[in-house]
Amino acid sequence: MPGTRKQVGATGVQAVTISFAGFNRAWATWIGDRLERRGVTVVTQRWDPPVEVPLEESLRDLTLSRGRVLVILSDWYFQLGPRSHDEWNRALREVVAPDADRFAAVSITTSALPGATSAFGAADLTNVGAEEAERRLLVRLGLPTDPLPEPAGARQGPRYPADTPEVWGGVPRRNTRFTGREALLSKAYEALQGAGSGAGVVTLHGMSGVGKTQLAAEYVYRFGSEYDVVWWVPADRRALYRQKLAELAPELGLSTGAEYGERLRAVRDALRRGEPHSHWLLVLDGADEPEHIWDLVPTGPGHVLITSRNPEWSEHNSNLVEVPVYAREESVAFIRRRAPRLDPAEADQLAEALEDLPLLLDQTAGWLNDSDMSVEEYIELLEGGIDQDVVKVSADFPLAFQTAWSILLNKLKETVPESVDLLRLCSFFAPGSVPVRLLREMPPGELPEQLSGLMNDPLLWNKAIGQLRQYSVVRLESHETVGEESSSGESLYMHRMVHQIVGKDMPDADRREFIDVVRRALAAADPGRPTDTRLWPAYAEITPHLKWADVLRSTEPAVQTLVLNCLRYMYLSGEYRAGIKLGERAMKAWRELLGDDHPRIWDLSYNYANVLRAVGDYAGTEAIERAAVDRLRTERGAQDLEHLRAAGGLAADLRGLGRYDEAFQISSWILAAYRELLGDQDSRTLNAQNNLAVSLRLLGRYEESLELNRSTLDARRQLLRSRHTWTLFSEINYATDLRLLGRYGDALSLQNQSVRVHRLVMGPDNPQTLRAEHNLALCQYRTGERGRAAALFTRVLERAERVLGESDPLTMMFAVSQSVFAREHGDIDRARDISEQVVTGYEAMLGAGHPFVAGTRANHALILRNVGERDQAHALLEEALAALTRAVGEYHPWTLGCAINASALRNLVGDPESAAELTESVIGRAAETLGRTHPLTLSARIAHAADLRGIRERQRAEKIENEALGDLVSTLGAQHVHTVSARSRNRPYWDFEPPIV
Repeated sequence: MPGTRKQVGATGVQAVTISFAGFNRAWATWIGDRLERRGVTVVTQRWDPPVEVPLEESLRDLTLSRGRVLVILSDWYFQLGPRSHDEWNRALREVVAPDADRFAAVSITTSALPGATSAFGAADLTNVGAEEAERRLLVRLGLPTDPLPEPAGARQGPRYPADTPEVWGGVPRRNTRFTGREALLSKAYEALQGAGSGAGVVTLHGMSGVGKTQLAAEYVYRFGSEYDVVWWVPADRRALYRQKLAELAPELGLSTGAEYGERLRAVRDALRRGEPHSHWLLVLDGADEPEHIWDLVPTGPGHVLITSRNPEWSEHNSNLVEVPVYAREESVAFIRRRAPRLDPAEADQLAEALEDLPLLLDQTAGWLNDSDMSVEEYIELLEGGIDQDVVKVSADFPLAFQTAWSILLNKLKETVPESVDLLRLCSFFAPGSVPVRLLREMPPGELPEQLSGLMNDPLLWNKAIGQLRQYSVVRLESHETVGEESSSGESLYMHRMVHQIVGKDMPDADRREFIDVVRRALAAADPGRPTDTRLWPAYAEITPHLKWADVLRSTEPAVQTLVLNCLRYMYLSGEYRAGIKLGERAMKAWRELLGDDHPRIWDLSYNYANVLRAVGDYAGTEAIERAAVDRLRTERGAQDLEHLRAAGGLAADLRGLGRYDEAFQISSWILAAYRELLGDQDSRTLNAQNNLAVSLRLLGRYEESLELNRSTLDARRQLLRSRHTWTLFSEINYATDLRLLGRYGDALSLQNQSVRVHRLVMGPDNPQTLRAEHNLALCQYRTGERGRAAALFTRVLERAERVLGESDPLTMMFAVSQSVFAREHGDIDRARDISEQVVTGYEAMLGAGHPFVAGTRANHALILRNVGERDQAHALLEEALAALTRAVGEYHPWTLGCAINASALRNLVGDPESAAELTESVIGRAAETLGRTHPLTLSARIAHAADLRGIRERQRAEKIENEALGDLVSTLGAQHVHTVSARSRNRPYWDFEPPIV
């Protein structure tokens, strides 16, 4: 309590005990704050009288506290127990009316309350603002109403409960029947409040059906007034989570474009910085696979509340709060609120039979209250089963579940049969959020008669939805609207347990009909352009439902096109593992369904190979693509477009396998064929041109690669938009060639701008964005910006390890750069650890004879040199030099660079003559391949001067060194790090850099 505030006068209230229902904690907190600011001592006491204790006795216990008793009157206050209005009237007349001066009240409800509540003389706080509510409260307690001065730096009090947070979205409607869980709510609250900055993460974990989502929703409603932002996100699927989190951007007032990646980046950055709001609460509902989304959990000054069946969240800096089944007293209280006609003994019987599982209690008590069936009869059914000709539930579930659900489904079938149809239809979408709007957007003629009436008759639709909601089978996801019109909302939420039970047993005719409807609805929702990043949110919504609609068994062309587009989206967005699973299943299913020679198989093979290639399975993709190439060339000829596409995939596989000459030959004739068939400006021609440039770069022909990439970039900027993923990819390629040719400033300028656009358009964790950032770090390193390069190398590698995994080709490429940098400017032990892992990884992925293995061994030899293991380093470098010569030839820049390093080791082991011979040979070959003033050639010249000094040819060494220094100044500048290093006579070295293939 601020020291500047004084106690009220003797005529005022000195102490107040606030009695409130748990549902109204926010009101108790706000009222307590308003009173404490005026010097009143406040005690808050949650009202939850035991059922076995007479109500009069519980009310008298309130008077044992000091001062006045202030009761917050609400629907929930009188529902606890539950007690009838008659019971309340008797108790209020006996306890409150005779001692009216001890009691006061405020009312926060417009509902009818027991008549005897008039004894409280309650102040009405409904439908008024914060200032008027405070005035009425003070008047009721006889306190002065003069405004208090606000001292400088005074703390900000809790938000007025009738005011919602400034940003509020996705939160389910409040469950007015929520019961108990007080200890869990308090535990979660204390864990979040007690966490340090950036560590406020709590996971509510427990088995299905225990009420984790309901508990999280109640937490939001009880404590939401303490936040400026409350945002609820379904987190059972990574792509959907990213989409929903990105939707927060406009709500935060962030200035972003329409691109999904831009919005996502802006949201995460805003939450991390706490701007414009530092008090935020993010709820991640259904996050059962932490390894898929933990890297996307925001950090910052706010709080994160997670619901999950998986306790492994404890490994990701989250506090765990276990959610068990109801305690028996909670079960009884809940059942009696849900089914008032049952007495406590009956409620106890039912709770025991249903094992206190909240979801089952909710559904069973709901319809049992409307039924004439007694609890004893119901339990007999549970124990004995049902033998009527009714809807049945699979025996895969426990007996109580089987029978309870059979009874419930038959109750629905008897009252609103359309609700069972809707329930079964929803079971062909993924559990969780069901986008029923996709069904309602279908033309009437596309739907079976029984469903057409349901979808197109608002009254029937509302009736079916209402019945399912009444029995807690589904809940509405149109959160911000109220009233029955909201039944036409865009999505329903179906619990995974409900989904599993409903989907288990269904008549075959219904199954065939309903699954066909869902397939066509998904196909109709296909945006048709997976290359457009602005449409990725739509694909993120569709892809989770493919499995449940069994789309791979459909022969409909539109459904098959949807599968291919989703696979393409997964490849472009970096969802490789999901793409591999889909591609593998599709290959098996479509071969059985369509045969090996169907055109769809070639489409699928191409897209499936892309995702396999992205994770480094080059041998596997070569087998797929070569089979396709051979078959298509035989059947359709070399100029067939599908054959050319498959051949392009084969060339990419060969590049991955290190067979660069073969890849170049194939890429050359593919480009010539596309130019002849389609012209220079077709996107397929430009793709082939891009691929040929990659082959040229891998062959060390950097100037030719640069020219092709410049042409491709210009054409893509004209033909496509500047923010198209392919245009951005061309910028990476062009900047890479500039850097490899020593034009570091030009490369840095282009790549710096391109990285900003990548982050905005594709998101910070997209593999292509990571490639762009990695090339930017290399550009920064080459231009001497070592501090920036160090931070970016580390950040890129960490994100790749989280998003792609340690064995992904991109992750390994980034790890090479991290190791090289750490060797020269960081931790040599870390450099060695990373290098050993990379060499081992490439050997396992590519085989010992691959040039990447030789190149990374050459890098590792430099680490061994730095730690004093000269003989081992020398032997390893000589082996690497021989291997690179065999793999790519003696004129390749990789071989030339490795030779520069090998010459240094020859000097160290006492063979200076051989070292000088080697660097002299390298100068000639490098000048022929790259030019006399290329950085690699200049490094060879500086190294050769050092070797000549080693064999005492000082005059010749001086001449070569001075000429090389002059060329360094004219090409890179007098203050460039390479020039300064050479002037200081630091021997140059070369680092192998695995390129994009």
